[in-house]
Amino acid sequence: MLRNPNGLSHAVVALLAGNMFFDVLLGALELRFLFSDSAADHFDPAVFGALDLNVAYSLAFTLYVATGIVFIVWFHRLRKNAEVWAGDLQSRKPGWAIGGWFIPLGNLWIPRGIAADIWRASRRHPYAADGARELALLNAWWVCWAADMVLDRISAQLYKAADTADAYVTASVWTLAGYGLDIVAAVLAILFVRRLTSMQHTKATGMIPAAQ
Repeated sequence: MLRNPNGLSHAVVALLAGNMFFDVLLGALELRFLFSDSAADHFDPAVFGALDLNVAYSLAFTLYVATGIVFIVWFHRLRKNAEVWAGDLQSRKPGWAIGGWFIPLGNLWIPRGIAADIWRASRRHPYAADGARELALLNAWWVCWAADMVLDRISAQLYKAADTADAYVTASVWTLAGYGLDIVAAVLAILFVRRLTSMQHTKATGMIPAAQ
């Protein structure tokens, strides 16, 4: 049975936009630290002004978790729809559209394979060969997302080990790069979500046969 993913896609896009807002905000704070006098002698959280950083980071983390949850629900719904149109093209069961995200290391490649299967099932001719650069949007988003995960871990470890001004500056630079990459990944994710949702909506409402 097909289920409409449009409402979930709107929620995902809004949440991703919210994440981008916090990336810009927290990135600006990192820049302010890098170009402040405190970077030359010691790390002083007060340089960020009256903004309560604990609140800002807590809100950003909460939004990040909410985005992940809603995205996975959307992703699972599209995977269930793909089962109707081309179940034999799906290399993994629908449950993997949820579980695949929580497998260490495996989450760097399993969901991407599921997304490609969903994409093929959602196009007009599921069994046709992939067109030139047809999966370019998916691949670009996935590379940026995976790289962002790696950058986040590196910057977190650098901050954890930092005990000098130079070490904090280095960690801040890596963190800033992570925010930038996260914004790019979020933009690509929005484009991917909108495109794949539109493909399924068009197929479901355009009377395209479920089996071709």
